[in-house]
Amino acid sequence: MESTGGPYLNTAAVTSPVGIARLLQMTFGCTTFSLVAHQGGFSAAYGTFCMFVWTFCFAITVFIITCEFTHLHSCLSLSWGNFTAAFAMLATLMSVTAAVIYPLYFVQVGCYPIGCEVRDFRIAASVFAGLLFVAYAAEVFLTRAKPGQVTSYMATVSGLLKIVQAFVACIIFGALVNDSQYGKHVATQWCVAVYSFCFVVTVVVVAFSVTGKTALLWFPFERSVVIYTFGAVLLYVSAAVIWPVFCFDSKYGSPQRPSLCAKGKCPWDSQLVIAIFTYVNLLLYVLDLAYSQRIRFVSHL
Repeated sequence: MESTGGPYLNTAAVTSPVGIARLLQMTFGCTTFSLVAHQGGFSAAYGTFCMFVWTFCFAITVFIITCEFTHLHSCLSLSWGNFTAAFAMLATLMSVTAAVIYPLYFVQVGCYPIGCEVRDFRIAASVFAGLLFVAYAAEVFLTRAKPGQVTSYMATVSGLLKIVQAFVACIIFGALVNDSQYGKHVATQWCVAVYSFCFVVTVVVVAFSVTGKTALLWFPFERSVVIYTFGAVLLYVSAAVIWPVFCFDSKYGSPQRPSLCAKGKCPWDSQLVIAIFTYVNLLLYVLDLAYSQRIRFVSHL
């Protein structure tokens, strides 16, 4: 009897350029955390974060490869293209962060006091961590939206920027909880409200895109996202003005780092990190707005 269905296994999931990139991600990720767990070692919050990144990305990558190879993704209530594009961007950001943090805190030139074998394992883990980042960045490059191509929202520049905006907001939150003293002034509390509101709405936009529920909304999703992005730009402009004034102006804060401030536990350092990444996110939202306006409205005229 002749089969009336298509092939049960999708070989393109592992033979296409994107499939090969994912196989490399799986290989590099497994190698990295194996080297660290076997002999390289890790400690403190920085090391735990790196191990989480490598194991989390490895698990999700295996899940994606399995689903695409067996066609199981068609049974999931997800917008698969949006999910894979969003994860690839997130994994790129997480892996580059881990690739910087691990060698910064755990790799040294000399053997003392950890021993040469441990040092070599840590150097090897750092190399594979860098290769892991390259593999995820390659997937983002291969799957990003091309001009004139109909693709998933999360594969567009606007969608990818949403992931970066949320990631930068997480860095801001991390600095906020590290004794940033944001509660001293109502103005800095307003800035925290701006960061929180924009982060929550951005995550909601990503969630609706990934779950494929945008068609169920009673309002036009893409136009609403552009309007929100415009509002986010205005909110971040206010935070970009208010935060430096109330943290670094001599009337409210300290223009220079206090000399007696302990390294790693200095509120001034946290305030500086927040100020820097506030401007980073402001730039990201401006780029997002410019791209969304040009692509989604002008192109339809």
